[in-house]
Amino acid sequence: MFNSRIIGMGHYVPDNIVTNDDLSKIMDTSDAWIQERTGVKERRWAEPNTGNTTSTMGLKAAKIAIKNSGLKKEEIDFIIFATLSPDYFFPGPGVMIQNMLGMDTVGALDVRAQCSGFIYGISVADQFIKTGMYKNILVIGSEYHSCAIDKTTRGRTISVIFGDGAGAAVLSRETNNKKGILSTHLHSEGEYAKELSLLAPGFGTRWVNDIVKDNDPDDESYFPYMNGRLVFKNAVVRFEEVINEGLIKNKLNKEDIDLLVPHQANLRISQFIQRKLSLSDDKVYNNIMRYGNTTAASIPIALTEAYNEGKVKSGDLIVLAAFGAGFTWGSAIIRW
Repeated sequence: MFNSRIIGMGHYVPDNIVTNDDLSKIMDTSDAWIQERTGVKERRWAEPNTGNTTSTMGLKAAKIAIKNSGLKKEEIDFIIFATLSPDYFFPGPGVMIQNMLGMDTVGALDVRAQCSGFIYGISVADQFIKTGMYKNILVIGSEYHSCAIDKTTRGRTISVIFGDGAGAAVLSRETNNKKGILSTHLHSEGEYAKELSLLAPGFGTRWVNDIVKDNDPDDESYFPYMNGRLVFKNAVVRFEEVINEGLIKNKLNKEDIDLLVPHQANLRISQFIQRKLSLSDDKVYNNIMRYGNTTAASIPIALTEAYNEGKVKSGDLIVLAAFGAGFTWGSAIIRW
């Protein structure tokens, strides 16, 4: 059986920076209030009519990842695209990337695991490569949140957290089974599906014709809902569980971790997990302060930045972990 290894990464974020002070001008909030609860100082929100969509941002990140991998686009065998904010309800953005890159008729798979989407995508790619089905797989996480959040005081608990951006990685076949992705671990708990969700239009629970007929400007079902306290309570437990699950699987200890790259959900969650695992500051990479929560894009953006800053080196044990809507959560244990 083969092993898979990340051989190229890339990321893209829009130019437009929105600070906490900027938000205080359009809603009842403040820099101190936002930083205390989330750790976010600023985020990137794509400006309208600039050509940025979930797919086009994913494309920009993908091109960088492919270039850094040393491969040609013709050598990519499969595409996996993780997002909760696709350009269209259907088809998904995976096929958009295939077309935008001018690739052959390779398969394209869309992953809807929200904040855990990139981990799920990496896991799927890893299995395809390990079984020999594909050799080189492009995995993308991209989100365009700012066009669909409530930017008023009513929606501030959501809107102050989320940002736009994309990250990508190229996974390739590796014959050295001591390097690359050692294992991935995925979980879900649908009991709490509605605690972090977007209900409209939701085909099957509420028909589009009914939404159009109602045309209610006060209908909050158009906007994301989050039970923040419940999400935080579950996240800190599941993060630690799934990280330890991966370490135990590979007969490793928390002391073996060279760098933890958690999903950038909330800086307070990352700091809580850091304390639970007794990791020093140099062993945890966070960038939520600059970008906010970019959902499926957050881990590939952070991993790319960490690598570019020299924080990821050959032989290092890298741990990726995420928790999000669904609830879904997962981890990836990687020997770089």
